[in-house]
Amino acid sequence: MSATIKVGDAVPSAEFPTVFWSAELEDGAACGVPAKLDIAKEWAGKKVVLVAVPGAFTPTCHVNHIPAYVKRREEFTKKGVDVVAVIAANDPFVMSGWSRVNHAKGDVLFLTDTYAEWSKKLGLSVDLTGLGLGERTNRYLLVLEDNKAKHVAVEPNPGAVSNTGAEHALAAIDGLGWK
Repeated sequence: MSATIKVGDAVPSAEFPTVFWSAELEDGAACGVPAKLDIAKEWAGKKVVLVAVPGAFTPTCHVNHIPAYVKRREEFTKKGVDVVAVIAANDPFVMSGWSRVNHAKGDVLFLTDTYAEWSKKLGLSVDLTGLGLGERTNRYLLVLEDNKAKHVAVEPNPGAVSNTGAEHALAAIDGLGWK
C-alpha cells in the first residue's frame, strides 16, 4: 500500500487509546486505565512528531528506532516540537509497558492505532500476516503542524530504519524553520 497522505494534507481525526504515564505505573504493580487522546482537540495548533512502528518490543522498533526518540526528546523541544508520539497497532497496555521499558515517563506518548485503522486511512498500513502479526502500522514518520502534514517519510523496508529515525526527524524539522 502506498501512502495517500501528502505534505499539506490534514490528518484524519482520531481518538487513540493510551495509558497516560503516571509515577505509580513505574514499579509495574499497576497497569493503568486506557483513556482516549483526541488529536483534533489535543494537537490543534501544536507541532507534533509522530513516528509509527509495526510493533512494540519487536527487534528493529525496540532496539534501533524508538530509544533515540526518547533519548533526544529535549532536542525536539528546543526545535519547537510540542508533542513526540509513537504509534503502533498494539493494545494500550502493551504500549504503556513499552513506554515504561523505554523510560519515556510521559515525555514521549505511546499511542494505539487500533487495528491500524488510522494508518489505513493514510495509506500507511502493512500486512504482516505472513509473520503472524496481521495488519500493522507501517514504519513511518509524520511531522505535523496544527494536524497538517509538514513532512512525510515511509520506510521502504519496514524491517529497517533509514528515513524515519530521530536524526532524520530532527533534520526535517530544521528544514521547516521551527523554533
